[in-house]
Formats: sequence, C-alpha cells, structure tokens
Amino acid sequence: MKIIILGSGVLGVTSAYYLARNGHEVTVVDRQPAAAMETSFGNAGEVSPGYSSPWAGPGVPMKAVKWLTMEHGPLKIRPKLDPNQWLWIARMLANCNSRSYAVNKARMVRIAEYSRDCLKDLRAEIGISYDERALGTLQLFRKQYQLDGIAGDIKVLQETGVPYEVLDPAGCIAVEPALARVRDKIVGGLRLPGDETGDCHIFTQNLAAEAVKLGVTFLYDTTIKTLDAGGDRITGVATSRGVLTADHYVVALGSYSPRLLKQVGISAPVYPVKGYSLTIPITNSQMAPVSTVMDETYKIAITRLGDRIRVGGTAELAGFDLTLRDGRRQTLEHSVTDIFPDGGDVAAASFWCGLRPMTPDGTPIIGPTRYRNLHLNTGHGTLGWTMACGSGRVLADMLSGRAPDIDTSDLGISRYAA
Repeated sequence: MKIIILGSGVLGVTSAYYLARNGHEVTVVDRQPAAAMETSFGNAGEVSPGYSSPWAGPGVPMKAVKWLTMEHGPLKIRPKLDPNQWLWIARMLANCNSRSYAVNKARMVRIAEYSRDCLKDLRAEIGISYDERALGTLQLFRKQYQLDGIAGDIKVLQETGVPYEVLDPAGCIAVEPALARVRDKIVGGLRLPGDETGDCHIFTQNLAAEAVKLGVTFLYDTTIKTLDAGGDRITGVATSRGVLTADHYVVALGSYSPRLLKQVGISAPVYPVKGYSLTIPITNSQMAPVSTVMDETYKIAITRLGDRIRVGGTAELAGFDLTLRDGRRQTLEHSVTDIFPDGGDVAAASFWCGLRPMTPDGTPIIGPTRYRNLHLNTGHGTLGWTMACGSGRVLADMLSGRAPDIDTSDLGISRYAA
C-alpha cells in the first residue's frame, strides 16, 4: 500500500519506519529541511513511562492559580482572541477530577510502557544510538507536602505494574550523587527505575536514515497546503510540489494537525503548549546529573545527554507564538543552578522553544478517522519522545491489518464524540 505521512517529527518518522518494515511504500512530507527540526528538536530528553501523567488532575486548578503568581512558576497564560484556547482550557479543567485522572493516566502509561519496550527492541534490532541511558527518573521533592501527595500516583503505578521507589534524601543522593551538594534542599523523591533518557533529535534523524534504507522517501522543504476529500476518502494532499496522492494518509503534524484537519471537517482538540529548554555543556561530570531529575517545584526536567545537560520545562499557553522569552530562560537557569550548581556552563547554554501538541485529557490521538483512508498520530504533548516508538508501531499494525499488541480502543479521536 502507498502511504503518505505528513510530518517528519519523531512520531512521523517512527510511523514511517514501522510501516516500511511492514512492506508499505511510504513517503514523508515536511516543510523543514530535515527530520525532527521542530518540537522533536530540543525536548527534555526523557523516555519516562512511569512519569506519564495528564496535566489535568484533582487540585490542578488551585495549583495553577499559585503557579501563575510564582516568579519562576511552571505555567504562564498569554490570553489570545482565539476560542480554541479557551475551549481547550475548559475541556482540560473538565478532566481535573480523580476519576478522569485515573483513566487518563492508566491509558497514557499503557502506551508509554509499550513504547519503551519497542524502543528497546529497536536498539537490539538495528543498533541505533542517541546518547541513550537507562538509569531511571528521579522526581525530586523540596517540600514535605509534595512527598505526602504522591499516594494517587503510586496507586496508579501499582495498578499498572510500574516499578517505583520512594526515597529519603540519602536515597536520592545514592542514585544522583551530585545532589549531596544540595542535601538541605531535598525532603525525598519518587524514583522510576525503568525510565530512560536520550536525545530525541539524534534518534529521529538516525531512524530516518534507517527508514531510507527500507525505501522510505522524504520530501523535505515541502509546504503542506490542503487535504482534499471526496465522499468518505481523502483524495490527495496539495503541496508546494503539487498534489500528492496515495492509498492512505497519516497526519502527524503535532500542534499544526488541527489546522489541516479542519479543512476536511475534523475537529481535533489539540492545542500548542509552548515549552522551553536549555542545552548546557558539562564542565564537571561528577557534579552533573546521572540521568533525569524532575524538579517537582518548578516542573522542570534536568537530563544528562552525553556531554550535555538538557533542562526542559515550563508551560506557556500563547498560541503559535515562538518568541524566546528571557523570563522563561531565567526559570530554567534557576532550577538547574539551584540543584546542580557546579555541573555545567550555563552562560554557554543554547536556548530553544517548541510547541507541544496537547490534548485536554493528556492522551494522544492515534487511529482512524471518519475518512476510510486517513489516520492520525498526534497530540502527545510532553510525551512524544516517550510514546513515539509504541505509537508508530501501533499505527503501522492498524494500517497493516494486524491487531496491535495493546488495547487501542480509547486512543482514537472517536473518544471525543460524546
């Protein structure tokens, strides 16, 4: 079958690889000159199934009010004259209850755990490298109330069989020795030993090269203009290279997916939530993180990527604005220098931002649409890297007529119909 994938981020490329491996003729179309040049370029570097949680949860509205008043708060809202922004916020708030949180987290962990297993298989099969480490994630608590509030997360981890460890300060230092320097700032941590880290950009570009070996064609520097539909089928995609046609189409355009889908009458509740990162050269490896430390107070991930530290976080609801704001840089710098003050040269850091494609319930949208030959693989939010391989493989199985290895009945866009 001839398949066109729109988007060459980590979701588009993993989808292309697995589809080609299943014997399909695949073409990937993207406006950028290479793979993984937008949201997949500078993310936090975490492959964190156990930390896969929806942003919408009980108590979040009150926390959000507090975050908005903090100097280095993890959330900023820049109001727009855009009804999609306010509708998305309303839908997200509707998920801020215990029942929805448990449902959403369980299905997010399901796809994330499967994805990590697929990533392991991929390493074994093709030897792909990407500054990877399999040394876990440490969620670090500075305040006792943060540690006391993890019962709900632990319950879901237990129900889904995800291994975890609750650590005192000494336990945190045992897994991240550089924290001994700031022992007085730590009350404890929740460690997820099964989590991994790695550079998503490097991974995606290396996997794209492997996909080419399987016959995948990448059409870079190609503007995607419109989807054309007739009856219950997509008939083509208009691009700067002309109209491209295939037997089947996959939209994996992240935050830009709704704009394209709207043209054919599909409403996808995906909104861009802007995130920032710093990439810092390590100057003292003994004082740098071993793996990922999640600073719970500021919701910032500090990750070891080879000879660099990636500091990623903050959430800014500002539409498609890609302005690099100095205040957000200061927040990232504050977190990393407070916990790992001697690890790297912050003054030499590169500063980046990207748009996370968030759904209001946190779960990605993977699966068919009302058009017989159109599938989606989008809406992964902060977890695109974590869920990429599993999402791509699930999608490839769907299009190949195979039953996916995990339940996908609640991952499609149809869940929003009610």
